[in-house]
Amino acid sequence: MSLKTIDPVVACYDGSPGSSAALRWATAEAVRQLAPLRIVRVFEPGPMGYPTADSEPIADVRRVQEAALDLLANDIRLQHPPLTVDAVLIDGSTASALIDESFHARLSVLGSRGLGGWTDILLGSVVTQVGTHAAGPVVVVPAPAPRTQDRPTIVVGVDGSKTSAKAIGFAFDQAEARSARVVAVNVTPHPAPTFSGGLGLLVFDPADIANEDRLLVAESLAGAETDYPDVELEVRLMSGHPSQALVLAAENAELLVVGSRGRDGFASLLLGSVSLSVLQHARCPVAIVR
Repeated sequence: MSLKTIDPVVACYDGSPGSSAALRWATAEAVRQLAPLRIVRVFEPGPMGYPTADSEPIADVRRVQEAALDLLANDIRLQHPPLTVDAVLIDGSTASALIDESFHARLSVLGSRGLGGWTDILLGSVVTQVGTHAAGPVVVVPAPAPRTQDRPTIVVGVDGSKTSAKAIGFAFDQAEARSARVVAVNVTPHPAPTFSGGLGLLVFDPADIANEDRLLVAESLAGAETDYPDVELEVRLMSGHPSQALVLAAENAELLVVGSRGRDGFASLLLGSVSLSVLQHARCPVAIVR
């Protein structure tokens, strides 16, 4: 009888402070989940600053990176003896390599800024491509890590969508593993005045809206509350722009968890506008769950 292979936590590493923070996060997560750690470095000659394929020293550069990667993996093994650590140097593009790796990963972790200076522009290419097309959950870790609250807090966005339901399960699982509390946030956008049949403006009753939101959140959280009875839960009903409210709620959080797209659709955009905005502005690690 063959034993079932445990999928690894995959960490993207390129030597930058952002990727170092991501590697630390991934290592801790692998230890918590009793899962293997797989460190992936992508060797991408050309635009990213490495020699081109026609350059004389390209083989030497690759050997140096392989040696450094082996040393890094050995150092982690010494720090965490029970942890299985695998490190690979892959030729190709960073986004494509990480997307391919995600099909055999329980979780993919990468930094929000790499050696190329992953500003909003590059965030729109590498991080967004991985967040959009990865086969499983993706965690994006900023550097340096923000100051967390005395009591670890996991913030999760709740909007009644299918991906939000999966995000809730992910958040509660993380909270249980970290002895953290969950703050479930539902955000109602400010309703715009509308006309009804030429009879005048429709009137939105804030009390009715709040009651509907409470019902939606209660239904969304019912299963997780049953499955994780020891996890402390706080519910926040907020109004305003969803991404801004989520970033504010997670200002000192250990992790912010959101679905890849909300109930308003974005079917043609695999990564919704709220998820993308949260990735760009959150100060804490962000998990995108689909």
